[in-house]
Amino acid sequence: MARKRALALFSGGLDSILAAELVRRQGVEVVGLHIKTGFFSEDVKQRLGLLKPEETPAVLAAKSINLPLIEVDISNTYCDIIANPRYGYGKNANPCVDCKIKFFKTAKEVMEKEGFDFLVTGEVLNQRPKSQRIDTLKVIEKESGLEGFVVRPLSAKLLPPSIPEQKGWVDREKFLDIKGKNRERQLQLAKEFGLSYIPQPSGGCLLTMEEIGKRIFDHLEHNQWNCETAKLIPIGRHFRLPSGLKVIVARNKDEANYLKSFSDKWYLMRPVGKGTVAVLLTDREPDEEDIKLAAGLVARYSKNTEREVELVKNNKVITKLIAKPLSEELIGQLRLKPTLKNKT
Repeated sequence: MARKRALALFSGGLDSILAAELVRRQGVEVVGLHIKTGFFSEDVKQRLGLLKPEETPAVLAAKSINLPLIEVDISNTYCDIIANPRYGYGKNANPCVDCKIKFFKTAKEVMEKEGFDFLVTGEVLNQRPKSQRIDTLKVIEKESGLEGFVVRPLSAKLLPPSIPEQKGWVDREKFLDIKGKNRERQLQLAKEFGLSYIPQPSGGCLLTMEEIGKRIFDHLEHNQWNCETAKLIPIGRHFRLPSGLKVIVARNKDEANYLKSFSDKWYLMRPVGKGTVAVLLTDREPDEEDIKLAAGLVARYSKNTEREVELVKNNKVITKLIAKPLSEELIGQLRLKPTLKNKT
């Protein structure tokens, strides 16, 4: 029998490392696939220039076990999944089932193009309440067109045999029966494998965070959601003015530099001299009251001092004014409020 080739979804977390290793140790050629959505913490760090491509968790983890790695960026279409998840959201704005279907479909495209025989994932039964139940695992496979061709080595003995297992491409008896959130068995297996790199568990997906969810639902409610505005969701402090205008104020120098890159698309509020900047999400010149409030936000977060502020578009100064910092009471009124979401 010719040597089989497997593509392994690879986040860089311990589960994905172990899953790839369990299959590779059976003589199967394994290549990792890391998918970028734009909503993982490392994606944002790269966007801000704080993380080099070769320093991401997935790349470091792959290097630690000498695993070839393919990276695919789906951020230019992923925003549509966030806006309209067929299977609804998790606790916040995380469309976990739809997300996994998208990952599997992306993997299927790579498999067909590169000649892989089956897909490997580090999924653990019942580790995630929405996307890793046995019923949703079946839905995800069917919707992605990979039904029967997904091997989950960490929980394989608790699941129906996959086609690769049935055909003897891999030995089911060498797989495990892990379920739930406890990581003891994974850590023990990592020790047995002699892994030198053991990543710590972390909630890398920003969509599971309450504040991120609040910002996303605010954009959806005000019809401002698209793949361009999605890039700004993890950036800065977000405010909604009484007129409906969205203002995003940078929290640090890196965010300020990033927001400045959008001055050709939206209006930018910046101090004359040192201080933070803000983006006004509008392609029409804001009115006098909005300019005054946005300038007050910039003054508040530029060491909370009165200062001269200018409104800019395409590096052209539209107007200047002396801005006084907004009061904490008013800032509290402008902060985003929890928004109802339509769970399906």
